[in-house]
Amino acid sequence: MRYITRFAAFFSVTSLLSACSPITVIDALTPKSTYQAANNISYGSDPRQQLNIFLPHSSYFAVPNEGYPVVVFFYGGSWNFGSKEDYRFVGEALASRGVVTIIADYRLYPQVRYPDFLDDCAMAVGWVQHHLADYHGNPNKLYVMGHSAGAYNAAMLALDGRWLKKQGLSPTILKGWIGLAGPYNFLPIENEDVKPVFFHPHYPEGTQPIDFVSVSAPKAFLGVSRSDDLVDPERNTKKLAAKLKEMGDDVTLKEYSNTSHTTIMGAFARPLRFIAPVLDDVVAFISNR
Repeated sequence: MRYITRFAAFFSVTSLLSACSPITVIDALTPKSTYQAANNISYGSDPRQQLNIFLPHSSYFAVPNEGYPVVVFFYGGSWNFGSKEDYRFVGEALASRGVVTIIADYRLYPQVRYPDFLDDCAMAVGWVQHHLADYHGNPNKLYVMGHSAGAYNAAMLALDGRWLKKQGLSPTILKGWIGLAGPYNFLPIENEDVKPVFFHPHYPEGTQPIDFVSVSAPKAFLGVSRSDDLVDPERNTKKLAAKLKEMGDDVTLKEYSNTSHTTIMGAFARPLRFIAPVLDDVVAFISNR
């Protein structure tokens, strides 16, 4: 019966997707009653420097004495496209599990190139760190998280101190970081959309997260699809996990079958959670250590 139910759910969703965009369908099926929101808050002066906040609903969660854990999420899109409005399903998924979640926009190519979007992400984290008390956040449980290009952003903030240092901070403010299907070791670049972002073939020094692994790195959760055909999981996620372990860092590596580069993130959405337990694993990582 479980498999019949899952098949029916998949059939229903895929039927809807054939008539509408995936994001439109997922958004329509994502409830608004399970969280409280504060939208379009500026962390900088550019229109792209804004964030949305998703708070656990007071009807379901009492504020813990130490405050809620907090996740700052950066979406993917090859640093070429993306919008915080498309990721309400991520905010809802985590907030409905008791995690204050921030979805941050950042400037994209061609408006900017590397490393300007990292400065934006660091600014967003700096804003959150300075406003934790306003949203009942626990300053000792602040995480950065991302998918694809956003996982790169999260990794660079967690592993390379240059970016948070500009905000008067360091990676030590982070309890940990979460990367899903991220590019961490990707030179030379083959993706045509990404090439101009990193000045291909004249890459600046210090662009690869794997080069910044140290014994003091925050704990990491690395999730990857075994079938990812866009970002090589062996070269990126598994090599980074191995290097973190070699340095003695705390790293959790999860490999998911029946997923793709995209659906590993889509599995956060309520109608698609049967694909893989990514949400459960991420919440366990945040909550249990």
